[in-house]
Amino acid sequence: MKAKLFDYIEKDNFVFNLSGMTKLLCFLILTFTVMYSYDVRVILAILVFSFWVLHLSEIKFSQIKIMLYYVLVFIAINFVLTFLFSPQYGVELYGAKHELFTITNRYTLTTEQLLYQGTKVTKYLSVIPLGMMFLLTTNPSEFAASLSAVGVSYKASFALSLTLRYFPDMIRDYNDIALAQQARGLDLSKKERIITRLKNIMNIFVPLIFSSLDRVEVISNAMDLRGFGKHKKRTWYAFKPLGKNDAAAIAVCAVIALAALAVSIFIDHGRYWNPFAI
Repeated sequence: MKAKLFDYIEKDNFVFNLSGMTKLLCFLILTFTVMYSYDVRVILAILVFSFWVLHLSEIKFSQIKIMLYYVLVFIAINFVLTFLFSPQYGVELYGAKHELFTITNRYTLTTEQLLYQGTKVTKYLSVIPLGMMFLLTTNPSEFAASLSAVGVSYKASFALSLTLRYFPDMIRDYNDIALAQQARGLDLSKKERIITRLKNIMNIFVPLIFSSLDRVEVISNAMDLRGFGKHKKRTWYAFKPLGKNDAAAIAVCAVIALAALAVSIFIDHGRYWNPFAI
């Protein structure tokens, strides 16, 4: 719980200095490109680019550790379930069958299935750094302004901004309540049985829920007193105008998207790269 999950920490580098709208557009462009293409060569190139940009942003591993663990567990579960429910989908997709070994009559591992599932895993891994970078390098207020700039209702934009701001506060409240409960004798260590530990954790969640409701009431009253939602449009104090670096970043992402589209049209002749075609 020490990791600053969803916590925005201001830094001075190329990625942080980009406009929130630029980061949002780049994220959408590259995500669409990854989701559209099933050419693992293209996706691997975007994967390398994503991790390079994540490195440029200077985000600490402690900030993304928890998110990364959950995502990796999700990817592993997805990989296993895909094989369990569609063990021959790769064979149907690529029109060939190269068996590696047989588990049962239904479950035969093929090169085609490995390519298909490996491509899916690569797609997920390509999008993850982009999403983490966007969330952790964009000021929540600027994030709301960026959403509003691309046509999202300012009420919805502000709600998402408040949600991002609330995660670090909720984690701090959880830590404070947990320490207070442990000082009163509540044992959350591994010495207790799992069922007992779960019951003790519930003793933390109850006051956490009530403190969250109190914060929601305070914020909603403050917004009502300031006339939030009275007008159809609003201006944004945190909106950052586009500069040369923003134009360059959008241009690079657009070139990557066009190159991936060109590969799909002129080389793969479709969304899927089929190395098994004769």
